[in-house]
Amino acid sequence: MDELSPRKKMILGAVVVEYIDSTEPVASETVLNKYNLNVSSATVRNEFADLSELGYLAKPHTSAGRIPSDRGYRYFVDFMRQPQDVGADDHAKMRKVTRDGDVLQTVLRDTIRLLSRSTMLLSGATISRNTKIKVRHAVISALGPGSALLVLMLSNGHVENRMVELPAGTTLEQIGECNHLVSELVSGKTLREVMALKSAAPGVGPLATVLSQIRTIAKDLTKGALLTEGSEFLMGQPELQRDERLFPLLVQALQDDEGFYQQLGDSAHEVTIGSENADQRLQPFTIIRRSFFVGDDEAGTVAVVGPTRLNYNRNLSYVEFTARAISDMLNRIR
Repeated sequence: MDELSPRKKMILGAVVVEYIDSTEPVASETVLNKYNLNVSSATVRNEFADLSELGYLAKPHTSAGRIPSDRGYRYFVDFMRQPQDVGADDHAKMRKVTRDGDVLQTVLRDTIRLLSRSTMLLSGATISRNTKIKVRHAVISALGPGSALLVLMLSNGHVENRMVELPAGTTLEQIGECNHLVSELVSGKTLREVMALKSAAPGVGPLATVLSQIRTIAKDLTKGALLTEGSEFLMGQPELQRDERLFPLLVQALQDDEGFYQQLGDSAHEVTIGSENADQRLQPFTIIRRSFFVGDDEAGTVAVVGPTRLNYNRNLSYVEFTARAISDMLNRIR
């Protein structure tokens, strides 16, 4: 429920914008001088006090300045956000990356690297733990005596390559027959179904070996995947320079792959601010995330992580655009 008057809303918005820009507590005089409020300085101070009592502003120390609280940022995101256009240069770069890529993890790595540089924040992507993803194609190619390359192409756009050590004496004819049988056994099957496969033709030498490798791949892929770029941008934020306790907590959170995967992949919440993050180590930060899709199926999330005073208007727009671009790419190649 929107409980703020237009004037309180304007003052809260001013504090959010000024604090994002300056990283310093915002004084009532700054708001009065820079924004056309047509009120006295005493009125602005009273509104500061009211917003603080309501929990939208916080007073970090004895100065008269205020900073937004987690609740203040949440109000700004829910009621006051003004989407910004993605810059033309970044728009073109993002479209090129997602247009030219043909392997999901490669595309995601390039995409989140660009997103991180564009936002100057840590960016990340998760690939969903989806056992319903299907195998589109499976190909085995001989590389030399006793070795082959197994390539699996999945319905979410991912391509997995694995080396396979074949039984001694495996012939090219057997590899060709194995190729045919494996294609029949796994094409169109979900990863869950693939994990349950057993060799249907034990007389064909390499088949059992190849199917065992395919089952291993299916198990690995259903664990999900986490990619991150730009941790240096997060480490360099003024908040970490001012509070030496935050740095080791952040390092621990980033090194906890499973925990960080869960935080970035929390598609039920598009924005979590400060104390809204379940992982206490990430509560000094905001995570903005959006899901990307193959058809109607969620394939993963893309996200940025920054201080709670990050530029919500700009960064929400960038994350939304990036997720759409990835979805467009995946639906184009599926």
